[in-house]
Amino acid sequence: MKGPKKYEETIMQIKQQIDILLNDNSVPRNVKNALQEAKSSLDKEDESYAVKASSATYKIDEVSNDINLPPYARTIIWNILSLLESIKD
Repeated sequence: MKGPKKYEETIMQIKQQIDILLNDNSVPRNVKNALQEAKSSLDKEDESYAVKASSATYKIDEVSNDINLPPYARTIIWNILSLLESIKD
């Protein structure tokens, strides 16, 4: 599978993983804020997949090394970043 259909599925996976972290009480507020902003970036209708992914990557990358982040949450964030990197136009 290639192109937009594949990217839509990847974005759906990313949003599901973001939701897991947003609903976790052990994830710091600043990280949740960045995740919420990244999720909003992925929802923008008027942007290409690459721009959406790039914007979300930038927001999540800023908090990926937060020292208050639980180890399993960091692993999920790294997985999200990996999925975002696979999106190109």
